[in-house]
Amino acid sequence: MSDFIAPADRDILARHGLDSFDALWTLRLAAVDEPNTNRGGWSSVFRLDLGDAAYYLKRQSNFLSRSVLRPFGEPTFAREFRNIRRYQALGVPALQAAFFGARQVDGEHRAILVSRALDGWRELAGWLDLWRGMAAEQRSAILAAVAGLARRLHHAGQVHGCFYPKHVFLRDTQTGFEACLIDLEKTRPLLLGRRDRVKDLEALVRRADAWGVSEVRELLAGYLERPQNSAEVDDWLARLARRRRDKEGHR
Repeated sequence: MSDFIAPADRDILARHGLDSFDALWTLRLAAVDEPNTNRGGWSSVFRLDLGDAAYYLKRQSNFLSRSVLRPFGEPTFAREFRNIRRYQALGVPALQAAFFGARQVDGEHRAILVSRALDGWRELAGWLDLWRGMAAEQRSAILAAVAGLARRLHHAGQVHGCFYPKHVFLRDTQTGFEACLIDLEKTRPLLLGRRDRVKDLEALVRRADAWGVSEVRELLAGYLERPQNSAEVDDWLARLARRRRDKEGHR
């Protein structure tokens, strides 16, 4: 695969001499956290500020995922990049890729993924920390935005696979909240219908500790586009509770 550079980012990367794989690989930056070494290689994330533009530069070496189609493995960024492009084509709001490239150097699998920083956005987990001090109207607007994002995702035939509060980002606007997704590595097509949809939503709700039953009901009403006291919402509440019990029973 040849290197990808988003047209909107090509000029700014070129002005800073960062429009090539080698330049991005050798650029010295401080990592924003400890490298991930779970897969036998490593993967690191760096903040990249270029004047008025901000990005996150991710580099990895021998950090591979394997599948039936790729039994010998490929960099996890390759799969995430494909999913970013798929979301873009399907109209599902998500992080935007500025650059992607992969190389094999003396048997080492290297990959780079640069995405635009979500400055001005805050992860849902951060909003949940403030939940009890927020006005009811603001809480409802957040629930509506998250419900709309989940509905759009599933209507596009996709399952996120890690639909967690830390992977949902929100931005306050004059007309409400916008929502988008990050961390698309585990995204896959929605193949099992309602079962897949319940799986995504239960993963979100289980980690949203600030939400009670009333908030979950409001979320489901927005997702299903049904009244909060409808039989459909009651049914989905029961399905989420049953999946949660099943998950907890297998611990």
